Amino acid sequence: MRVFNKLSEAKRFLGNSVTAVALGTFDGIHIGHQSIINKAIELAGSVGGTSVVFSFSNHPLSVLAPERAPLLIGDNISKVQAIEELGAEVLINIPFTEKLSKQSPEMFLQLLRDNLHPMFVVTGPNFSFGCRGKGNPRLLKRIGNEYGFQTEIADGVSFDGHLVSSTRIREMIADGRLEEANEYLGRLYSFGGIVSHGDHRGRKLGFPTANLPIVEGRAMLPNGAYAVYVLVKGRRYMGIANVGNNPTFEGCSRRVEVYILDFNEDIYGNSIEVRFKAKLRDEKKFPGVEALITQLHRDEEKARSILIDS
Repeated sequence: MRVFNKLSEAKRFLGNSVTAVALGTFDGIHIGHQSIINKAIELAGSVGGTSVVFSFSNHPLSVLAPERAPLLIGDNISKVQAIEELGAEVLINIPFTEKLSKQSPEMFLQLLRDNLHPMFVVTGPNFSFGCRGKGNPRLLKRIGNEYGFQTEIADGVSFDGHLVSSTRIREMIADGRLEEANEYLGRLYSFGGIVSHGDHRGRKLGFPTANLPIVEGRAMLPNGAYAVYVLVKGRRYMGIANVGNNPTFEGCSRRVEVYILDFNEDIYGNSIEVRFKAKLRDEKKFPGVEALITQLHRDEEKARSILIDS
């Protein structure tokens, strides 16, 4: 999959190719989002065109009304991976800016026409665009033909009688309802980031960890130890992730510390993605290093049994 952070670069790559474009913020890439993207992929295939996902690298509310911006389920690392695994050919993941927010709906549709040449545009029932959100699916249906494309509005997706939404998934994550969140996501909740240097304490304990800071504005599970899969340089490994501030030792900020099983490479500065399968235990303060090491061995044994059987 080709990823572009500038519309002009995507335009040059696509040339005059016919496209089917999935439109949305797509925070979390849950099963509702997947239905939109899969429909665009299907339509592109039906006409020998290119499937394109058009999204934003930041939530529009972070620009329009920062005080109302929701915690983000996903990040750009896990977003790219999830969309690629669906089979999309192109992802356009541009920053949502104040300038873009002031465009009329018609200007935005002209932008799509002139840069992406869509034959089809697919979106969900709640998508809005253009200045003050005046553009909506009804407008797309009504005037899409004037811009050369056919509009497809995907139905909302329900699970266990509830409409799947990013809002509902954020609540599940905050409450630690990981299994439910994964069902609504249609994949494992994931956290991507760039590996940073920590205090190297884990290496001294025999459990070297990759440290990922938890940035402000990100939805995160409650503190604790989790069985996870870790994607590193295109390969998947089993691992144990600790979410929290490591209370056994003083002065640690809240972060994700990942011990990657059967792995011994220097990955500082590399991007990785952590996929959360199951919770192992709550975070706790241990009376000393030996007690912590004993628990980490138990965590590893339990994580292996969960992940190998999955």
